[in-house]
Amino acid sequence: MAQLKTMKVIHYLTIATVVALMTAGCTAKEHKIAIVAHQGYWDCDQAQHLGNTVAALAQTQANGFWGSEFDVHLTADDQMLVFHNNDIFGVDIHTSVLDSLTAITYPNGGHPASLDEFLAQAEKGTTRLVFELKPHPDAERELVFVDKAIEALKAHNLYSPERVMFISFSLNMCKRIAELCPDFTNQYLNGDISPDDLFAMGINGVDYHYTFFYQHPEWIDQARSHGMSLNIWTVDNPEDIQKVIDMDPDCITTNVPLLVREMLGDKELR
Repeated sequence: MAQLKTMKVIHYLTIATVVALMTAGCTAKEHKIAIVAHQGYWDCDQAQHLGNTVAALAQTQANGFWGSEFDVHLTADDQMLVFHNNDIFGVDIHTSVLDSLTAITYPNGGHPASLDEFLAQAEKGTTRLVFELKPHPDAERELVFVDKAIEALKAHNLYSPERVMFISFSLNMCKRIAELCPDFTNQYLNGDISPDDLFAMGINGVDYHYTFFYQHPEWIDQARSHGMSLNIWTVDNPEDIQKVIDMDPDCITTNVPLLVREMLGDKELR
């Protein structure tokens, strides 16, 4: 009789375990997708429709987008400037000093921001900084650039994987970041290396233009199989936005963050 009671208890426990597992599966959290505002949320009157500005970062913060992407260059005097192109109105950034670059005036009266100005605004919110280190013509200078970027983040109390992720078209700098900042998300941008090969180099993230994933859909599974961070840029067309949403990446970088927010709905990570 005791044996029979024991068998019944085991039977009921087994059923309870199965039900618990089924319930856990039904209540598992849906994977959500983060919105990264490309060059900040710039296409609005408050940011004067200019990207890579302090105002664009402030609007990203004000609208509660997960991340703000911005581009940084190393100047000739080992300072850092936030700007997209390699030159400003024909003035080469890499061979110029910071003071001469920040003195340049935009048509609207603004000026290019130093990294320190930009990070001072970043300290005022919790928006994730998607820090793009722009390639430098000199590979040795790129290593200096990474070191300087880390110093600047530390000076502003922003050196944390919860506040910053790094991206770059320079494989040289991605390798340096992997060496110095192994706990940080570190995404390569160029689209010419498979996730398998990047992972073998110690690089833990992929951030490719959506057309590369159209050409290599297997790269999505490769990245996931290694637990790599997966970002897709720069997606602005509604048809492409939906295709990318269906790929279920970790982040979508876009110039139209409000549209992506609308299309994601409850699937947006905030």
